[in-house]
Amino acid sequence: MKLFISKLHYQKNYNIYEKIVIFLLRILALGYTLITNIRNNLYDKKLIRAYNSKSFLISVGNITTGGVGKTPFTLEIAKYFLSLNKSVAILSRGYKAGLSNKVPRLISDGSGALYSAKEAGDEPVWLSNNCKGAYVVTCSNRIKAEKFIKEKYNPDIIILDDGFQYRKLKRDIDIVLIDAKNKFGNNFLLPAGPLRENINNINRAHKVVVVNKNIDSKNALKYCDYLKNMFRKDTYLCNIIPDCAYNILTEENLEKEVRIMAFSAIGQPQGFYDFLKNDYNLIAVLEFEDHHNYDIDDISKIIHYAQEENIDSIVTTEKDAVKIYDIIKDIELPVKFYALKLKAVIDIKEVCGL
Repeated sequence: MKLFISKLHYQKNYNIYEKIVIFLLRILALGYTLITNIRNNLYDKKLIRAYNSKSFLISVGNITTGGVGKTPFTLEIAKYFLSLNKSVAILSRGYKAGLSNKVPRLISDGSGALYSAKEAGDEPVWLSNNCKGAYVVTCSNRIKAEKFIKEKYNPDIIILDDGFQYRKLKRDIDIVLIDAKNKFGNNFLLPAGPLRENINNINRAHKVVVVNKNIDSKNALKYCDYLKNMFRKDTYLCNIIPDCAYNILTEENLEKEVRIMAFSAIGQPQGFYDFLKNDYNLIAVLEFEDHHNYDIDDISKIIHYAQEENIDSIVTTEKDAVKIYDIIKDIELPVKFYALKLKAVIDIKEVCGL
């Protein structure tokens, strides 16, 4: 049901049954809209004040649900400041972590992930392993997380991953990401659409970044100009491009033009599939709900599905790869599992203005 509703969020035309579902969801959305509007007005009028961190804080967020590209973009910001010999900490909510995220938890001290993805969540573990040198902390209360990392390591830069709606913590640079292809979906608020809040709230961001997951960036550049004129904000293009597909267990690269099957548990996975279609012969796709936690039965299902299609190379995202690693590393596999490495291409110095 969740996958069905998520797909409705990005449709423009509906059949009769889908129109009825959207109508009912729009009724439910009235309460959500009222709550978000009241909350934002209280902060805008300073009737509720955000906690002022003493560190330089950068927020990376979006206004819609699903995979816009916040995590790879956050990684590029962290790597940029580390290259300037700044100490960097990343604060994450730790969504769907096995361990409690009610208290601050140090996921990485800069040496890599100290927990598994099942324990800490896929995004914090992926950031920990791909950004050595940065501290990673999870907690649903970002103020607690900020105080924890400030007292323990006193970093120069703190990056708030998925922080646009977390207005309790004041930030120095507020960056909102928008997907070039999916944009704002059907323009409805949750649960009828993908919007977390009204589109006009983009006005409180300092910077707007359009994320392009297409080989051709022409339309994305036009959309940048459109948003720049609409919101009168500095607007930048970030190209998410494929780097390579590597074996999760051996790190061996996958050869081009190979027949493959893909699976994922991310929001808006179409960009991932499009990348694969460009370099490989994508035969079959298996989708799970966003942030799904895999078990051995899921792996068996994936393998069985691949074998039915006579496929022995299965590709997933890096965020999914960290979640299945502990399951597949100790079992004999009749197929090979690969992860597609993506990278964000953008001038971080220009965006952050430092």
